[in-house]
Amino acid sequence: MRLIVARCEVRYSGRLDAVLPEALRLLMIKSDGSVMVHADTGGYKPQNWMTAPTVVDQDGDTICVRKAAAKSEDRLEIRLVEVLSDVTHDMGESAALEKDGVERHLQEELAARPDALGGSLRLVRREWPTDIGPVDLMCRDEHGDWVAVEIKRVATIDAVEQLTRYLERIELDTCRGVLAAQVIKPQARTLAEARGIRCVEVDLAVLRGEREPELTLFAD
Repeated sequence: MRLIVARCEVRYSGRLDAVLPEALRLLMIKSDGSVMVHADTGGYKPQNWMTAPTVVDQDGDTICVRKAAAKSEDRLEIRLVEVLSDVTHDMGESAALEKDGVERHLQEELAARPDALGGSLRLVRREWPTDIGPVDLMCRDEHGDWVAVEIKRVATIDAVEQLTRYLERIELDTCRGVLAAQVIKPQARTLAEARGIRCVEVDLAVLRGEREPELTLFAD
């Protein structure tokens, strides 16, 4: 991984045009081609980024990151004005992220019974690959349309953002999203519904048949 602390200007072109004016930033260039531009504010989110696979070239003080999109070429140009630090570290082999026990068991049960998510879903594949990580479950509905399912123990706004990024990267004609979790936070539900993502709360004990689902009474 290459880490550069530099005063720089960043220009993005592709699906839209954006400019980050000259300022001091941290640039992270990973061996897989992912590039992130960080400021000293904004939490963990980069100000701009490009996911792998990419082509990274440097010509003098300009780093150019290119990525072929479906209808255009995304391009990130970083003009280095003053470099304070430029170091490269060999990170070695990385261990894969393991889901916690609840998420892993939820995925197993929902893979066996995708209809528990509502509708007549049938499983196509677990861990459907994208260039930014795997989707938990990829299914088809009764009409043959694709449905991407992200599974969490507790779904927060970050889970909605993660599924949104997956939906942007899935190279299929049409694909809708389902966020499944034991608990879905109200803010996450609001954001998901605004983006057309359906939310489903699931109970692991009910899926396993260890407990009957709670009955809901409706009054006229």
